[in-house]
Amino acid sequence: MTAKVMPDMQNARDERNIAIDRVGVRGVQYPIRLLDRHNEIQNSIGTFTLTVDLPQHFKGTHMSRFLEVLGEHDGVVSVQSIPLLLAELRNRLQSDESYLSVDFTYFMSKPAPVTGKPGLMGYECRFEAAGGAKTDMIVQLRIPVTTLCPCSKEISDYGAHNQRGYVTARFRSNDHIWIEEIIEVIESCASAPLYPLLKRPDEKYVTELAYNNPRFVEDMVREVALAFDAEPRITWYSLEVENHESIHSHNAYASIERSKS
Repeated sequence: MTAKVMPDMQNARDERNIAIDRVGVRGVQYPIRLLDRHNEIQNSIGTFTLTVDLPQHFKGTHMSRFLEVLGEHDGVVSVQSIPLLLAELRNRLQSDESYLSVDFTYFMSKPAPVTGKPGLMGYECRFEAAGGAKTDMIVQLRIPVTTLCPCSKEISDYGAHNQRGYVTARFRSNDHIWIEEIIEVIESCASAPLYPLLKRPDEKYVTELAYNNPRFVEDMVREVALAFDAEPRITWYSLEVENHESIHSHNAYASIERSKS
C-alpha cells in the first residue's frame, strides 16, 4: 500500500505579492547554558523569539523547523553560538534574514560587604541578534540599584530619602564582555548596590555608603555613560534610568543614547 503524500501548505504559492518582514515563533521557553565568568557555565531558562523573512511567493513558513534548530544547538546561548544558530535558521527555512531574541535571568554570587555572607542575585537580561545581509548583536541588562536624593540630603536637618533605581543598559561591542563586568560598572555608579543577603553590620555599611554618595537620576545616567565611554569594547549604547520614588507618586526618568563609531 502506497503511503499518501501529505500536502505542504506552507510551500503553496501566495498570489497577494506581499513579503513578510518577520515570521516565526514567540514565547518559546527552553533550557539554556550561558557563559559564566567564574563557573564557566550557568544554567537558566530562556524565553525565545525566533523569526525569518518570508518571500512574497510563499504562503507560510515551517514553524516546527525553528524548534528543531533550537534543539540541535543544545541550548548553548552566547555571542559565539548565536550567529551559528541564525545561519542554520536561514539555511533550514530558505530565508535571507534571521532574527533571535532571548530573555533570561542571569545569577551572580554577591557576598555581603562586611560579613561576607554569600547570596545569589538575579538580573534580567536579553540578547537580540540579526543575521543575513545585516548582522547585529545587542545585549540588554536591567540592573537594580539604590539611589539617594541629593536635594533631600541637602535641605534636611537629618536623613534623606532614597529609592530603588533600575538601569536598563543596551549595548553593542566589538569583543567579548562578561555580563558581570557590566553589572559591576553600573553598580559602582549608584549610591549603593543591592545585595541578596545583609546582616546588621552590612545594612549599616550600605545605608552610610548611600548617604555619602547621593545621586539624582541625571547623575546616575551620566556616570554610567562616562563609564561606557571609557570602555573601548563598547561601540554603541542606550541607557535608561528610572527611580521608583519613595516620597512622590511618580517615577524619575533619564536616558542617553550614543554611538562611538
